[in-house]
Amino acid sequence: MDSKTISPKDYLDNLPEDRKQVISEMRNVVLKNLPGGFSETISYGMLGYVVPHSLYPNGYHCDPNQPLPFISIASQKNFVALYHMGVYSDKKLLDWFTAEYPKHSKTKLDMGKSCIRFKKLDQVPYKLIGELASKITPREWIAIYEKNIKK
Repeated sequence: MDSKTISPKDYLDNLPEDRKQVISEMRNVVLKNLPGGFSETISYGMLGYVVPHSLYPNGYHCDPNQPLPFISIASQKNFVALYHMGVYSDKKLLDWFTAEYPKHSKTKLDMGKSCIRFKKLDQVPYKLIGELASKITPREWIAIYEKNIKK
């Protein structure tokens, strides 16, 4: 995405139509289910859902000027991606997600450490994404994050 993208609306407005529909729906599902306290922003060139500095003044350890990232949604070259730092950091949540995925999608789970890739845009499991977004509050995410970065 263009580095001039400064708002979620700009991000969506600059997407091709097929991606715009899918990412808009993913965004709506995340916003509807995300516990209170997270903020929507553009983070690292993607739609980002972060713990704001008002809740976590330390910010992200890689760049303390940035708020603590939690979820991002991005249109990549060959897929749409959902980045969820919780599945990377919390084995119990990862196990839950990998067990639930086949119940919600006919496609094989295509996943990296925190990246969940969707190549078949007509088979995105929106309900499961909503459930995943609802699983961790900002305070819980801060506790998981701090426990993991201090290892």
